[in-house]
Amino acid sequence: MDISKTIAEMKQRPDFTDNVGMILIHNGTVRNWSRKDHSKVTALETTVDEQLIERLRLEYKEKPGIYEIIIETHSGRFLPGDDLLFIIVAGDLREHIKPVLAELLDRVKAEAISKKEVIIE
Repeated sequence: MDISKTIAEMKQRPDFTDNVGMILIHNGTVRNWSRKDHSKVTALETTVDEQLIERLRLEYKEKPGIYEIIIETHSGRFLPGDDLLFIIVAGDLREHIKPVLAELLDRVKAEAISKKEVIIE
């Protein structure tokens, strides 16, 4: 995802300035170490439930003050440094947007994405 381009396109909508005072972005990347024990990771394999991602996006888009949510993720094999997950949440006030991004991110990672680390032994 080209974040700057995506945001620029959103800003072109006629109702953008009436509804948006903040945009928060999550850009998840592959680490070269495991969260479990800091073992060296050479790759990460992911499987994404795209239908569940869309259901979650629509659910959280209905929260108060939320203007738009854009999520991009892919299934496959990724190397350290590769982008894995983009979430953009735009809305009126930080009090509305911050908890939506945090909760949505946790649910997407827990419910809609499975991953397997490829570890150097």
